[in-house]
Amino acid sequence: DDESLEKAVANVEGLGFKVKLSKNIKAKKGFIAGSDQQRIDDLNWAFSDKNIKAVWCARGGYGCSRLLPKIDYKNIKNNPKIFIGFSDVTALVNAFYQKTGLITFHGPVAASNFTDFTKEQLMAVLVEGQEPHEINLPQIENQSIEPFSFTSKKTKGELAGGNLSLLAAMAGTDYAVDFKNKIAFIEDIGEKPYRIDRMLTQLRQACQLDKACGIALGDFSGCDSKDENSLTLNETLTDRLQFKGMPVGYRFPFGHTNDHCTLPIGVKVELDVENKRIKLLESAVV
Repeated sequence: DDESLEKAVANVEGLGFKVKLSKNIKAKKGFIAGSDQQRIDDLNWAFSDKNIKAVWCARGGYGCSRLLPKIDYKNIKNNPKIFIGFSDVTALVNAFYQKTGLITFHGPVAASNFTDFTKEQLMAVLVEGQEPHEINLPQIENQSIEPFSFTSKKTKGELAGGNLSLLAAMAGTDYAVDFKNKIAFIEDIGEKPYRIDRMLTQLRQACQLDKACGIALGDFSGCDSKDENSLTLNETLTDRLQFKGMPVGYRFPFGHTNDHCTLPIGVKVELDVENKRIKLLESAVV
């Protein structure tokens, strides 16, 4: 809606950037933000325009995975620039990296709430290119954000991941994320434990999640259940992610949460679940 779009523009301009809106940004086709072709046209335009330095998704939603077979990956590879978003945009950030080698950014959409933490993390990664850069848990009053872990050792690997629902939907396709030897980061919102169980099982069986170096989990807000016939969220995560010797940390600040860090897909990181920290070991921008 207009109010959200105005907020998105104000957020980005508030960081000191100039904004160009794509031609079809207000297009609508049922539950999708325009036809597939309209959205493909906007992507091609954004990457082709030499004056555009970054492509920032206004919001998430539904329908990004529909675009994957139709995207001009050669155009993206020949015109590398920052691409950022989360939630449904999980499909795009992972596909772009896989097909072009371009580092992409799982970070706030333009219409997100830009807290001080969100802005600080965003600028450190996108503008300053800090190396190394430590992402610590934000201080939240009156809220327990203690991660759990099955082992306290530190581990290193390339970042891969995003929204669980999208990662599961991509399994079995040409765009599936292979988590072998990667640091997986996974989050979702509003999915009950039995759905979390099903999607994590799919990633175990189709995407080598059991062969990851480590796993960082987001907040999973609204994903618990009070049904006496259901496992709790913690029980579900523990059951599906208790791999021998693998460090797993819970409630890291990314995805559907108020304070949101920016994670570069494909960059080498160190996951330290004991000290509740993700350290970027490489700069993601030139």
